[in-house]
Amino acid sequence: MHPSKRNRSFAAEWDCQDGILIAWPHAGTDWAYMLDEVTACYVEIARAILDDDDERLVIVAPDADDVHSALGPNVDWRRIDIVELPTNDTWVRDYGPITVFQDGHMAFADFTFNAWGMKFAADCDNLVTERLGKQGLWHLPLINCRDMVLEGGSIETDGNGTVLTTTSCLTAPNRNDAMTREDLERELLDRLGCVKMLWLDHGALAGDDTDGHIDTLARFAPGGIIIYNGCDDPDDEHFDSMMKMEKELKELTEADGNHYHLIKLPLPDAIYDEISRLPATYANFLVTNHQVLVPVYGQPENDLRACELIGQAFPGRKITGIDCRPLICQHGSLHCATMQLPKGSLVTNH
Repeated sequence: MHPSKRNRSFAAEWDCQDGILIAWPHAGTDWAYMLDEVTACYVEIARAILDDDDERLVIVAPDADDVHSALGPNVDWRRIDIVELPTNDTWVRDYGPITVFQDGHMAFADFTFNAWGMKFAADCDNLVTERLGKQGLWHLPLINCRDMVLEGGSIETDGNGTVLTTTSCLTAPNRNDAMTREDLERELLDRLGCVKMLWLDHGALAGDDTDGHIDTLARFAPGGIIIYNGCDDPDDEHFDSMMKMEKELKELTEADGNHYHLIKLPLPDAIYDEISRLPATYANFLVTNHQVLVPVYGQPENDLRACELIGQAFPGRKITGIDCRPLICQHGSLHCATMQLPKGSLVTNH
């Protein structure tokens, strides 16, 4: 059944937006040891979002004064909403509202967030979407999906009824242990209003503690395109798994049976912390109304090539690189730190 004939459909990221949601870093998060460095990164992200004149910025923070101090006077505060709420961490992609269309009207779905299978504390983050809904910030109904664990970064949609995900994440322990893969597919397709789920079994990045979020590996773009990580270095630890993922992607088809057009991104050169490799990826980009914000890592040749390739998939949008080396120190990147809010969702002049 075509998604337009169903009661609910999962919205694509490139659909028109009212704004972008982020959560501000603070001393009570894992960023405490490098708070100044990561705050500067969030300032860059916030300013880049506001460079798009059609975007508002919604910021969740325990203390609004921290945000005011960091952003300073030279931003358009008329397009910024700060909501004071406690948070455990800043990865709002995984605990923010997921946009669906129910009976022809937009709604936000609120799934349980348990910090990637109870790896970390999530008592505050798990309540952010519900608490935001009580602030009068938006006027969309909230669909209670708290009987399922789901992170926003674990699912992608082409906007035409297809969901892309990874087996390693959705079937990982401590998420929905009582459900089989078939159960998960049936429930998620119903709740998201989609007709087809595509599963990838390969490709996870070293250092990724999400168990293989799809938004670090492969992303949809308009017109039947998938942008994905490639690896051409046989000596790289990702080579075999990335080649297997590429083979899987070549076999995938849209809901209408057509194969996707594939665009292969370079894999950033390895970046390490004191212990292990960090999960740097160009696939973790954010689409706004008139831009695509692309994570970059101080690697001029790779950074430029990735921006050019992503630009091919989003003609007409400005491509803006954001230095995300601070973000990957905590194993996430640009898309992980943001969540789009669709056109018509936010209350005017809140």
